[in-house]
Amino acid sequence: MLHGRGGTARNIISLASDFNLADFAILSPQATNQSWYPYSFMAPVEENQPALNSALEVIGQTVEDIIAAGIPADKIYFAGFSQGACLTLEYIARNAQRFGGAVAFTGGLVGEELVTSNYKGDFAATPILITTGDPDPHVPLSRVDESVSVLKNLGAEVTLKVFKGRPHTILREEIELANQLIFA
Repeated sequence: MLHGRGGTARNIISLASDFNLADFAILSPQATNQSWYPYSFMAPVEENQPALNSALEVIGQTVEDIIAAGIPADKIYFAGFSQGACLTLEYIARNAQRFGGAVAFTGGLVGEELVTSNYKGDFAATPILITTGDPDPHVPLSRVDESVSVLKNLGAEVTLKVFKGRPHTILREEIELANQLIFA
């Protein structure tokens, strides 16, 4: 579970009790200074370096540790909010394979322009739920739509739910959707 800018691992992990995760181990890395990278996810990638690569390495190492402990990738689930949702989508798109599933509460792929050559692999029908508000002050719907297209092209089964006028938060309905579609 990946927290948003200004959040903490403890904040995002508190959501775990709302999900159908009775038999899950929950891991939630903490970003340095409560931010995974310094600027908007839609800034040029170079401006968010080296923090962005460092954040992606933290997730990659966490995934490697999970697999080394005997849990296969298709039993690994991701969930993130805002900056954590962007980072979730960026990591899984760069490392597409059959995962258990992913939830991105208000997020999109990272960069001023999407560099589709960064995104490799085959999700093999991994279920992904992306929810967002319209409008959202940090994540434009146009980028969410672009991200959905990239993920689908990599073989993901993506569900997008847009909430008109929703503030930058996570609604109970979004948690229920995650439980129905991803953590069933």
